[in-house]
Amino acid sequence: MSQTITIDPVTRLEGHGKITIQLNDQGNVETANFHVTQVRGFEKFSEGRPFYEMPSLMARICGICPVSHLIASARACEAIMSVKIPYTAAHLRRMLNLAQMVQSHSLSFFYLSSPDLLLGMESDPATRHLFGVVAAKPELGRAGVRLRRFGQHIIELLGKKRIHPGWVVPGGVTEPLTSAKRDEILSMIPEAYADIRLALDWYKQIADKFRAEIEVFGNFASNYMSLVNEDDSIEFTVGALRLIDARGDVIEDGIRAKRFTEVIGEAVEPYSYTKFAYYKPLGYPEGSYRVGPLARLNIAKKMGTPLAEKELVEFKQLADGPVQSSFYYHHARLIEILHGIEKIERILNDPRILDTHVRATAGVNQLEGFGQAEAPRGTLHHHYKVDENGLITWANLVIATGQNNAAMNEGVLQVAKHYVKDGKMSEGILNRVEAVVRTFDPCLSCSTHALGQMPLVISLVAADGSVVDRAMRG
Repeated sequence: MSQTITIDPVTRLEGHGKITIQLNDQGNVETANFHVTQVRGFEKFSEGRPFYEMPSLMARICGICPVSHLIASARACEAIMSVKIPYTAAHLRRMLNLAQMVQSHSLSFFYLSSPDLLLGMESDPATRHLFGVVAAKPELGRAGVRLRRFGQHIIELLGKKRIHPGWVVPGGVTEPLTSAKRDEILSMIPEAYADIRLALDWYKQIADKFRAEIEVFGNFASNYMSLVNEDDSIEFTVGALRLIDARGDVIEDGIRAKRFTEVIGEAVEPYSYTKFAYYKPLGYPEGSYRVGPLARLNIAKKMGTPLAEKELVEFKQLADGPVQSSFYYHHARLIEILHGIEKIERILNDPRILDTHVRATAGVNQLEGFGQAEAPRGTLHHHYKVDENGLITWANLVIATGQNNAAMNEGVLQVAKHYVKDGKMSEGILNRVEAVVRTFDPCLSCSTHALGQMPLVISLVAADGSVVDRAMRG
């Protein structure tokens, strides 16, 4: 008798989603889907607004990665203005984006995923959280809190607000960096290095304990896409996109923001409000791809900073070709945190970083604009159309979670098939099905966030609708 297992909501994610697992008559998994159950309406909200308001409006999409939306939106607006921003403004934006990446990756690794890694997938859910991590390994918990604070404080110093800063505007930034703020950030660097070193060393010590999970946590051949510089180094703020296949061969290179919609399409599925991005020449779903830290490290041939460069060389030894298991998103995040700290230090030591010329001005010179950047979770694309008065007539946003959507669903199916047998389930199995989604660190809620306890009820329902079994959390 066929049955359906429902996990609603999936916990330790940024937002709300659910998972359904369909069992056949033998109690084995036939299908599994990850459902994003919230509706994003920012494209429609934007219509009629002046284009120069867009960065500030778009920052409200997400409380975790508002900076990426600020930058992608500002770049789209600058295409409408036909301006090039000043040198110092470009580097200040880069530092802001890296600071956001550090704090967001710290949230994902330490707050959301380290409880599974430190305490175990089968550990008591009552203590499987950040406070449990702090109790079991205080130095690791404190390092995570400090690294997140490091990134957030830089955002606050530059943008005056930790969340939704309005500092990035079309044409550059609103005000220059002061020497006092520069020196304050530099004083935080040594502790940040020590904290990420501790985390990297600890992760590499325990990774082998998760061989079973590594084998099935979204471990499959796929395409990958990310920004990359002309010298093949990793990039988060400018550059062009590169798409590679499962062997590491380049499918398409030099994809600037203006060409994004020429090569990337969006499909829809009836079980999710989030779209599914794909490479148009390969079609859907064959053209699906992964983005984010794993994709960036698979595509980049160098980090451009010495400490992260050593880590990248070691990371690439995990596989002959691209690293396929999504479990390694965790490892990739830590390497990117290290790179971010190094790059922030380098930017601050540039004597031109205190230059006061940080904004270019212009009106409407084009009726269409495109902007892209790397958010912590992957590539972000903004596309706007305006009228002669500069009012938005149409907008489209392609979010990293949508570009990872097909891979997340395939990962959920892979884990469910491996662990769910004969219709049997346990809390540990339930947690592993959720944990494969956590590796991608999807951002589901965009601008809304849950407070307090997130209850979870999972029911095993027979074909006639009767409840066969039920497990409750919270």
